[in-house]
Amino acid sequence: MDTLAVPSFEDVFRAVEEGRALLGMIPIENSQAGRVAEIHNILPRTKLNIVGEYFQKIHYQLLGPKNSTLETVKTVYSHPQGLMQCRENLAALGLTGEPHSNTAAAAADVAKWNDPAKAALSSSLAGELYGLKVLKDGMEDSPDNTTVFITIAKEPADPDPAKGAVITTLLYGLRNMPAALYKSLGGFATNNVNLLKIESYIPGGVSGSAQFFVTFEGSPAERNVQMALEELGFFSKKVQVLGVYYADKARGL
Repeated sequence: MDTLAVPSFEDVFRAVEEGRALLGMIPIENSQAGRVAEIHNILPRTKLNIVGEYFQKIHYQLLGPKNSTLETVKTVYSHPQGLMQCRENLAALGLTGEPHSNTAAAAADVAKWNDPAKAALSSSLAGELYGLKVLKDGMEDSPDNTTVFITIAKEPADPDPAKGAVITTLLYGLRNMPAALYKSLGGFATNNVNLLKIESYIPGGVSGSAQFFVTFEGSPAERNVQMALEELGFFSKKVQVLGVYYADKARGL
C-alpha cells in the first residue's frame, strides 16, 4: 500500500472518513508513558472501526546538526510522548525537553534551525533524511519500550476466533446507581471473559460523566461474550463497540 502522511492524529481519522485513505494507523498507548490522550478524545466521536493492532518497539536517537555536540545541546524537541519515554535520560544529561507536533517534524526543524544548542528526539531514519548526526543512541528509558498502534477503517473487521485470538474494544458509560462499575464488570467475571484493559475517561473534563474504555479477549459472536455484554447493558447508559479484531501475537493470547 502507498502511505499518506498527514499533520495530526485528527487528520488521520479525517482522511479515512473522507475516503482519501483506506486505513489509518495511530498510536494508542505506550508501555512507559501510558495512553496517548488525544486518541481517547477522538475515538468516541468517530464512526470508524478498530480493525487491527500492532506492537512496535520504539527506539529514540538524540539528533543534532553537524556542528553540535552533547556539550552544546541545551533544548531537545520531540512529541510529548517521546519526551516522556526518554525523560530519565534527558534529566541525566541535564537537557530541557520542549514539546513538538511530532518526532519527524522535530528532526526537520532542528535541521532547519541549524543551532548547536537544539536537538531532536527522533528515529535514525529521520536523522538520515534531514542530515542530522546521532549524538546519543538508545535514549528511551526502557530497553523494551513498546507502543501499541491500532488500525482504523470505515468498515468493521470480521475476525474468526477459530483462526486466531480475537479481542474487542468498547466504550461505555454507567447508570447513576451504587456500585455501578463493580456491577458492570461482574458479567465478564461470571461468563469467563478475560479483561485485558480498563481505563476511565471523562469527556471534556466534565466530572460525573465518566466513561470506560475496555478491551477484552473474545468476540461478540461468542456466546459467553454475548452474555457478558447483555449484563453490561443493565448497568450502562450506552455501550459503543469500537472494534473487534485479531490480537497482536505479542499479547501472547
